[in-house]
Amino acid sequence: MKAEVFLPDDYRPAEDEPFMNDRQLEYFRRKLVAWKADLMAGTRDTIEGLQDNTRNIPDVADRASEETDRAIELRTQDRQRKLVSKIDAALRRVEEGEFGYCETTGDPISLKRLDARPIATMSLEAQERHERKERVHRDER
Repeated sequence: MKAEVFLPDDYRPAEDEPFMNDRQLEYFRRKLVAWKADLMAGTRDTIEGLQDNTRNIPDVADRASEETDRAIELRTQDRQRKLVSKIDAALRRVEEGEFGYCETTGDPISLKRLDARPIATMSLEAQERHERKERVHRDER
């Protein structure tokens, strides 16, 4: 079991400290846990809302509108479910000491990128190369 890491409320990872030291890992772990908790709370609210809104609407146009709203909610829920699994994967990388390193090159992912997108698995350069490759393959079809 790891020792508790003290983290001031105003702490932000800085380039001048060792990359992915205990404080940085704890900062990102907390950020990921809070993000997941927010998503899970939203999911519960949405599910409750969908259950409450199952009512018989006689007007065809109103019913169609209601069904469209439900479909959008369900699509959003699916995106959030996928996001939660990415957050879980990032939390595993934190625990395993692999967080913050590009899965393609092994190079550190910039702190700025990780702060903006803590589920990132590739450095910006590797991500751009990956997207260019995908575009080329898509254009070839």
